[in-house]
Amino acid sequence: MGRSINKIVFFIFAGILLTAGYNCTAQNQADSLRRPVTTNQSTEVNTKSKTTATDDTVAIPAKPKKFQPNPKKAGLYSAIVPGLGQLYNRQYLKIPLVYAGIGVAGYFFFHNNDNYQSYRKAYIGRINNPYPTDKYVNIYSNDQLQTLQNDYKKYLDMTVLFSSIGYALQVIDAITSAHLKNFDISRDISMRVLPVPYANGMGMGIVMNLK
Repeated sequence: MGRSINKIVFFIFAGILLTAGYNCTAQNQADSLRRPVTTNQSTEVNTKSKTTATDDTVAIPAKPKKFQPNPKKAGLYSAIVPGLGQLYNRQYLKIPLVYAGIGVAGYFFFHNNDNYQSYRKAYIGRINNPYPTDKYVNIYSNDQLQTLQNDYKKYLDMTVLFSSIGYALQVIDAITSAHLKNFDISRDISMRVLPVPYANGMGMGIVMNLK
């Protein structure tokens, strides 16, 4: 009987020791598994914080600022010197066109003025001198000289008028181009005609797509 009790007590203590040893072993294994995870997490957190700190310190390069001319300055420059406003707007291809127009206007001005003065002088000489000696003798009559004088006077006036209009247009062009220098003309701005549903049927509508 005593041996039976001793055996039972022995087995109970043995079971307790085995259970305690198993628990200790399991706890040690769990701790060993947790430690690398904790280390990795801290490493990852540190790495992320370093990366974030590094990213925060990196300077983002600023976009180059687009050149925006002043319309008042462009108009003033063109009014003082034709073509100077286009030069200020950096529209260099327009400058030859401006000076080509000035050249054409200058040619017609001097051509019409020379002919007008020549025919006028000959006509006045014919009126005051019964024996004219001008270069148009036996070529034009007095009436023809008067008609030619009046025609070239009209051509001269038209040349001055169109030259003034051209001068004003190049000033307006400089001002307008300065206003529209950075105007968005990309494909993001478009207009389409699409069918639009209504309560009583279908209809057509205009759709504007803006950037």
